[in-house]
Amino acid sequence: MLEGVNVALGVTGSIAAVKTVELAHELRRRGAAVRGVMTGSAQGIIHPWAVEFATDNDVVTEITGSVEHVDLCGYDGWADVFLIAPATANTVGKIAGAVDDTPVTTCATTALGADTPVVIAPAMHEPMYDHPGVLEAIDTVSEWGVDFVDPRIEEGKAKIASEEAIVCDVARAAGERPLAGEHVVVTSGATSESIDPVRILTSRSSGKMGRAVAAACYVRGADVTLVHDGPDVPYADVQAVESAEEMLAATQAACAEADALVSAAAISDYTVDTSDEKIRSGQELTLALESTPKLIDEIRDAHPDLPIVGFKTETSGEDEQLITKAREMQARADLAFVVANDASVMGSDETRALLVHASDVAQFSGSKSGLAGEIATSIAAIRSD
Repeated sequence: MLEGVNVALGVTGSIAAVKTVELAHELRRRGAAVRGVMTGSAQGIIHPWAVEFATDNDVVTEITGSVEHVDLCGYDGWADVFLIAPATANTVGKIAGAVDDTPVTTCATTALGADTPVVIAPAMHEPMYDHPGVLEAIDTVSEWGVDFVDPRIEEGKAKIASEEAIVCDVARAAGERPLAGEHVVVTSGATSESIDPVRILTSRSSGKMGRAVAAACYVRGADVTLVHDGPDVPYADVQAVESAEEMLAATQAACAEADALVSAAAISDYTVDTSDEKIRSGQELTLALESTPKLIDEIRDAHPDLPIVGFKTETSGEDEQLITKAREMQARADLAFVVANDASVMGSDETRALLVHASDVAQFSGSKSGLAGEIATSIAAIRSD
């Protein structure tokens, strides 16, 4: 996600600075090179040696005659993006007022003047975050093009956002945004059909692929709606569903104003009449399965011109059969393209897939996040035609 991206990481005097080491590690795990910049207050919470260890680079703790702020964030500077995490109320206010009295605020002013992207992750007590002056400063700086990663409001505190949220917003700020202004709907994971209050029919889908697609589209600038039976995520508006019926209804509603749909969910093909009471064990039981509607067919009928990306999973392990089934699916629902893979990749972080277009087939092997990037790039190309 951040391969080849240089991130200057500003650290200020919030207690959330203790999370900086792990954040720096996560940025590097995602492919970024990181250099730290610290205020004096931050150095009272976490030692610069810890940040040096986490980034594998020298840390800027003061601005000297070497003009470190220009080297990092100026015209043709090292940084592709300047991330301030955590950012205190004090620091946000100073940036809004162009006050440069710490290495972090000086780098911020330099970055804003040089059009280097800036991302800020605030962290403070909730009453401070609700202060009219702080909110006004956030609005002011946002109008300058700075991206804020919203904090988590918990226990009377505006806690620093999750590493996942920060990484996604850094990637979004640092990269191209070919999907800017586009609304992409993604279905993901398994659905569950209730047998009784205890038991369900479901599949082995983990939802990793769909979540990766949603994140990849967000990073490329899209507004994303994620329809799934899973956790909230920072990169999408989540519509929580459980059954195939609920997923279809939520997807239909989301697609009313969508520019593309990626149908990555492993939706139940069958449902059953639900028993209101738990079915007692030890008895012979036959379940009468009823077919569920095909989501992509229903969406295609309602939205004839909507670009739809389908997923096709088989168990044969043979590419020719995968391609044949994918083309049948593509022709039936007039899909933009189909991502075909073997069921053995379910739950794994790695995958092998065939991207079956009308006139060609591309093969992908690698991480699901890498495949998600290919899918998002293809959607951007389709939308630009």
